[in-house]
Amino acid sequence: MMNRRQILATLASATFLASAGKGFAQANQPFRIAALNPITGAGAPYGTGMQKMILAAVDEVNAAGGAGGRMIEVVADDYQSQPQEAVLVAKKLIEIDKVNALVGMWSSGAVLATIPLANDANILLMCTSGAPEITSPSINSKGLVYRFNTTGDGFGKAFAEACGRQGFKRPATMAFNNASALGIVEGFRKAWEEKGGEVVEAVVYEPKQPSYRSELQRVLAADPDVIVAGSYLPDTTIILREWFQTGETQKWFLPGHAAGPDLFNAIGPDASEGLFVVNSISAETSTAYQRFDAAYRKAINQPGTTNIYAAMAWDMVIVLALAMEAAGPNADVAQINAKIREIATPPGKQVSSFAEGKEVLKTGEVNYEGASSSVDFNEQADLLPDFDVSVVSNGEAHREYVIKI
Repeated sequence: MMNRRQILATLASATFLASAGKGFAQANQPFRIAALNPITGAGAPYGTGMQKMILAAVDEVNAAGGAGGRMIEVVADDYQSQPQEAVLVAKKLIEIDKVNALVGMWSSGAVLATIPLANDANILLMCTSGAPEITSPSINSKGLVYRFNTTGDGFGKAFAEACGRQGFKRPATMAFNNASALGIVEGFRKAWEEKGGEVVEAVVYEPKQPSYRSELQRVLAADPDVIVAGSYLPDTTIILREWFQTGETQKWFLPGHAAGPDLFNAIGPDASEGLFVVNSISAETSTAYQRFDAAYRKAINQPGTTNIYAAMAWDMVIVLALAMEAAGPNADVAQINAKIREIATPPGKQVSSFAEGKEVLKTGEVNYEGASSSVDFNEQADLLPDFDVSVVSNGEAHREYVIKI
């Protein structure tokens, strides 16, 4: 039996331990991020893989003891590839879930609509979108936005280089009316004109139409030898079906996010035969890529080469975690943001995983070499991966060559 003094002493000890535990928990609250990905809509072929790789990379970070003295928590959500939905979901994630970063956004329209919310909340936003203005000083005014991809200008240069190599002389363009698609064809136009060429027709079309026959006829009337598309899977499917029905024989250059097995199956092997596909590619020879590829195969049962955006999402988490580690225990978002470029670019010892980088950071600096690219941010917080050019044959895309911009 305990006497009164023993009972009081025990209660006092319990109160102290509970109070100490509460203080420790407050000082080491998890760092919460949002995996905000396009699980449905135009980005659906990539969104699930992106989300799963965010979760897999977070598992690696937490298995190594967390970053900056904290574990990372993930709140996963779908913005349906729609700007309006992105705003609604982001508001919920910021105001209710209290996330410190929005990670893995894909479409430019959604990112442009969401950046003001991230800026107001002073949280990070990491995306794969191509619209050049995303990281412009006027929009990324607080320096909280990072693009793990190139801009439309980068894609446009790759398209122009490929068109030149193939010997085309009279290109035309067709673009979906949003910032990313327009950025691609405008980047192409600038790069092509720098080569001394001329774009013979440029058509912009609106989304969600049952037919694009009139827009297609405008392009074909200019007699191009190749059509460069800034497009997405749903509209590309309709346009190519209607083009094939005309019996015309022009060649097409498509962005990789619009051209994959879903497109080839939808339009059939005859219509897809000979299509050119230009895509940014992962750093396939890097050690980081091997780690990502193993995780992607385990989660999706497909090779990592099928989803460049998933590799970018993986790198987002590792870069963020290394910046947290470099910033030190319980650093705030501003302190973490100040370390992102430092851990991602030279100088520093090259590392390919969070665990490796965490060890090096105990005594020195790191330079993370990623799964998607070298992750060397330029002044605008953009990256520049390599590109490949594939040609579709018998319903499958086969790589022809790699372009370095």
